[in-house]
Amino acid sequence: MVGNNVLKGVFLVGLGAASYGMLATFVKLAYKDTSSQGLNYTPAEVIVAQFLIGILIVLGINAFQKQRKGNNVVKASSSDIKKLMLVGTSTGLTSIFYYLAVKYIPVSIGIVLLMQTVWMGVVLEMFLEKKLPSKIKVFAVLIVLFGTALATNLFSKSIDLDWRGVVLGLLAAASFTTTMFAANKVALSISSAQRSLYMLLGGIIIVFIFAFLTQKTPFNYDIFYKWGILIALFGTVIPPLLLNAGFPLTGIGLGSIVSALELPVSVMMAFMILNEKVVFTQWIGITLIILAIVLMNVKFRNK
Repeated sequence: MVGNNVLKGVFLVGLGAASYGMLATFVKLAYKDTSSQGLNYTPAEVIVAQFLIGILIVLGINAFQKQRKGNNVVKASSSDIKKLMLVGTSTGLTSIFYYLAVKYIPVSIGIVLLMQTVWMGVVLEMFLEKKLPSKIKVFAVLIVLFGTALATNLFSKSIDLDWRGVVLGLLAAASFTTTMFAANKVALSISSAQRSLYMLLGGIIIVFIFAFLTQKTPFNYDIFYKWGILIALFGTVIPPLLLNAGFPLTGIGLGSIVSALELPVSVMMAFMILNEKVVFTQWIGITLIILAIVLMNVKFRNK
């Protein structure tokens, strides 16, 4: 029975990670599409549509859970709501930085930069806990850095990456690292649907500010039904629900390993749908990053 639960957890986490992996390709396709006004969709339009539709769907999920469980639903306190909305601002920043990054660089490079959360998390943990990381973690970080150099084709003479995309990709990774650490420590007693809702409400404040400052053309409202629903489902609704359901069954270690599936899925989507060129050395780099994640989450026992 325990084995079946773990297998179920692996399936849920894997599916959630794969959903996240598909997201950047959909965003890139949205950028290439034109609205009824004959204009290309902007990052502001894509992100606003994702968050607004995501909030509406998550509101519906919360209403369904409340109706089904009645008074048994643990309600978030005002303190929980404030904390979650504050954490949500980093969620909004992650989407802004990442969606801007893939506007300047290939999706296959953008996802590799986002995966720098592996070593950023180690550094943040070191400062917060005020102790040096283990030798295994240091070794894994070195593998990630070398794998990143290969995955971004850094050693190629013909490399031509827009520095704006690289900086934005790293900022997305830093913001996502903050989100992961904070989200795993705030308001854990309430349902994942409530936590998602308040984090989205915090995130959309940042998103609205970004849209107000950057949107120079009339807002293309057809983004909501042309791409907004799809991007909201794969970026805001499906992955969090699946990951929140799967991680308790797999545990953090196994769950983190399985969630690394996001990386190859994202690269494969970019390769097959966007026709992005991915050379053999890049695949080696991607494999090394995944191996580093496995290394960091496998418990070694002294024999």
